[in-house]
Amino acid sequence: MKGFGLVVAAVLLVLSRKGAECSDPRIITSSPDAPGGEILTCNLTDPSFQISGHEWYKGDKLVHEDKEGSLVTTYNITQVNLESSGQYTCTFLTVPDLSGVINVTVPPHVMAYKKTEHGNEGDTGVMTCKSNSYPLVEQWMWYRTSEDGSVQAIVNGTDERYLIKSAGNKTELRINQLDIEKDQGEYICNGTNMLGTAGATVALRVRSRLAALWPFLGIVAEVIILVTIIFIYEKRRKPDEAPEDEDGGSAPLKSNAGANHETVRQRNSS
Repeated sequence: MKGFGLVVAAVLLVLSRKGAECSDPRIITSSPDAPGGEILTCNLTDPSFQISGHEWYKGDKLVHEDKEGSLVTTYNITQVNLESSGQYTCTFLTVPDLSGVINVTVPPHVMAYKKTEHGNEGDTGVMTCKSNSYPLVEQWMWYRTSEDGSVQAIVNGTDERYLIKSAGNKTELRINQLDIEKDQGEYICNGTNMLGTAGATVALRVRSRLAALWPFLGIVAEVIILVTIIFIYEKRRKPDEAPEDEDGGSAPLKSNAGANHETVRQRNSS
């Protein structure tokens, strides 16, 4: 079908309460009215049930409901892609309720949490990938790209510093005791489900142990430069002010000497 070349798989699971007798409804998937889309259809083939309405769920979320009594209920997906993939449930509100499940599936859509991860030498580096598509990824694999362009697989046990943890749609690669020479480079995470395989690339950058000291050393250097500038300024300013102090101090001495001389002359004349 159209729409990113993705595949839709439909599986019906009939759920009924104890004592209910009915023929199995059937699921039909087609897209007659929505090019590139998909109309999910549930058809209850036993007309003996009295239907008071229908409900559609994606996972646990109610996405549509009505009060119609039709034996056929539909839900339109405008386009089958990553966002619309998942498990859909159609429910006929009867006594008891009857439900059918349609799995809208797509190949994995793998993304890295961060395209570039940073770590300090000697610390633990962590790289994470995820896939939001349905069904869940069945197998995760990690690879390291060498300088010559070759790709080497990473599995638990090949190196005691490597630890891979994978669960469902998430995988994590941990590298203990990061080495700036050995570990810096590009890593690839691949996810596989029943419809295909996809991957993402994460670049790991390892900083030297001294990298954390550079900000502190920069501040120290700025303080030293500032203190030096202030010291030089004060050193040059003081000699320029010295002559003014000497002139200011000599004036009162001259006036006092003149006053004392006049006093002596007056005493002598008397």
